[in-house]
Amino acid sequence: MTRVWKWNRPVTVREVLEDLQRERSIAYTTVMTVLDNLHQKGWVRREAEGRAYRYEAVSTRAAYSAALMNDAWSQSDNPAAALVAFFGMMSEEQRRALRDAVHIVQGPEEAPEQGEDGGETRVTPDAADEKRVEKPDGKPVEASGEKQGEKPGENPDSGPGGTGR
Repeated sequence: MTRVWKWNRPVTVREVLEDLQRERSIAYTTVMTVLDNLHQKGWVRREAEGRAYRYEAVSTRAAYSAALMNDAWSQSDNPAAALVAFFGMMSEEQRRALRDAVHIVQGPEEAPEQGEDGGETRVTPDAADEKRVEKPDGKPVEASGEKQGEKPGENPDSGPGGTGR
């Protein structure tokens, strides 16, 4: 699958074989069998081209990785503890990537912000459809000195979402 994902286009058994043979000796029939197995399992689709097939990944490597993580997480008897343990294994770079991904999925209105005390705060819509800022424990954060229409922690000069990006 790594070779199919790497090229991000339909590939032949011959192309994969030639690429693999740069690293080790391998038979054409071995590569053909593996690609056929991947097709039978639904990982690749194939189209006939003359007497051969062209194989193409059904999903991206990122989608596959996400499905693996979701499967592992959903099988846990304590999903919150599993996430805490997983996050504890992450490097700082991975945690930044996670925060960026959460920001993308949630959008700027729901993304965590930094409070005055350095702790994380969230902006959430309440029943009156106004914005209320709260800490992770659910306690509201008192707004102090913000201009009308600004959310606490937002820098109006940094552009949409207050990120400056």
